[in-house]
Amino acid sequence: MEKTTVSRDGTRIAYTRSGRGPTVVLVSGALSTGGTMAPLAAALADRFDVTVYDRRGRGESGDTAPYAVEREVEDLAALIDALGGEASLFGVSSGGALALRAAASGLPVRRVAVYEVPYAMDDATARAGAEYRERLTEALGQGRRGDAVELFLRLAGLGEEMIQGARRSPMWAGMESVAPSLAYDDAVMGDNRVPRSEIASIACPLLALAGGASDRWWHEAARAIADAAPDGSYRIVEGQTHMVEPGVLAPVLTEFFTR
Repeated sequence: MEKTTVSRDGTRIAYTRSGRGPTVVLVSGALSTGGTMAPLAAALADRFDVTVYDRRGRGESGDTAPYAVEREVEDLAALIDALGGEASLFGVSSGGALALRAAASGLPVRRVAVYEVPYAMDDATARAGAEYRERLTEALGQGRRGDAVELFLRLAGLGEEMIQGARRSPMWAGMESVAPSLAYDDAVMGDNRVPRSEIASIACPLLALAGGASDRWWHEAARAIADAAPDGSYRIVEGQTHMVEPGVLAPVLTEFFTR
């Protein structure tokens, strides 16, 4: 059953809660809503009280200008408060960057796990991220949502044939509808580098994950996140790529959240 809470700036945040046990909040990445995380929530619901939510500017949640990353941290604060005052967090991709920001800000987070946060591990990747930000800002400023989605998919490594196929797919309209939130994910990523000093302030246990079948730079980024944390650990999820299978990921998260 969908519920709502209200963030500090008055923005309505929609969420869905299922299962029973310790509270876990799942944080989605770019071009996604809470529904994207529903299969993982279902896989965790036998051991946890799991919440998925629509980040601001997506799905059934509202939005309030101007955007700031701090507002998304406040959204999580309001959500955790509505769920009982304490929670563990799991974030995937840029949602992982938000989960790290939330844990570093002092929210009542018991444990935080992240999967393949796309931090740049070399100068060329950092420059590509800066160029993407410039072109994304221009496309969204001109109302070219489709072009904004294309920019993101290209940054994510999709080839032109796959991108054009996506444009013709039934999913395209949904991606265009949340395209403005691409700027939010970009802001959450900061300068695209691992925010080591911020992660160093996370007081709770942290687990950084990467897929065994993913490119090595994902592994390097996950290890750097873990190394920056006072109580950080790093683990490879064998056989997985960036599109991790919920049934494979759930046991890994269960072990960490119940450790």
